Amino acid sequence: MIDYRKYKVWQKAHLLVLELYSLTENFPKKEQFNLISQINRSVISIPTNIAEGCGRETQKELIRFLYIASGSAHEMEYLILVSKDLKYIDEFKYEKLSSQIIEIKKMLASLIKKISETL
Repeated sequence: MIDYRKYKVWQKAHLLVLELYSLTENFPKKEQFNLISQINRSVISIPTNIAEGCGRETQKELIRFLYIASGSAHEMEYLILVSKDLKYIDEFKYEKLSSQIIEIKKMLASLIKKISETL
């Protein structure tokens, strides 16, 4: 078992969760069960799957959960874009969030590759 909190990618994903939960509080109430819900489920899925994978018995299982986290990061990338296009977030905030998500995606890909090489 691995302590997921030691992974930089988990730390960054956790901070992204906190930031997006706070940000979506300012979205229109009509989006509560649509976009807000989707963003919150998607973003929390990233660190949650990293944590769950770290609790699994094999490296192969960890990799599977890292891929799921990566899929959620890709989903977040789109959800942030649509939030900008709907004018719920401004261009500056979009660029900042987008770069955080891209960094997380790269870190996940690198971690998956590193772990795969040990199998």
